[in-house]
Amino acid sequence: MSVSDARRAWRRWRRGRPFWGGLAAVVAGAEICALPLAPLKVMLEQGIAGVPGVLLGLVMIVMGLSAWFAPHYRTLAGILTVLVATAALVMTNLGGFLFGTIVGTVGGAMIFAWSPSPRPQPQQQASSPSSPQES
Repeated sequence: MSVSDARRAWRRWRRGRPFWGGLAAVVAGAEICALPLAPLKVMLEQGIAGVPGVLLGLVMIVMGLSAWFAPHYRTLAGILTVLVATAALVMTNLGGFLFGTIVGTVGGAMIFAWSPSPRPQPQQQASSPSSPQES
């Protein structure tokens, strides 16, 4: 497999799913999830309040990955990503200092708005022989 074939296959895979929305959801989820996983001293001061941040971040990562690997669930993944990103604003450190919430909301909207492009119809032969009609 040559480099151009691999690049063509990657482009075909990427265009067949909401890639950029899923990437935004994964990045936002990782950012929201990473803040509560700070060093132990910070985590001990934070206490139980860090658990929602980790859980909401993991849910956003799973929704982004489901948009990539199961694009037929894009509606559910998009709506849940927007809801979780909005909930992260209240339940974590301002939704990852607003970055996670904004990127997660935009990513969820991109997942929800994506639709597969219609496949091109095979061209019919214009000069196909017709069967003779009997009288």
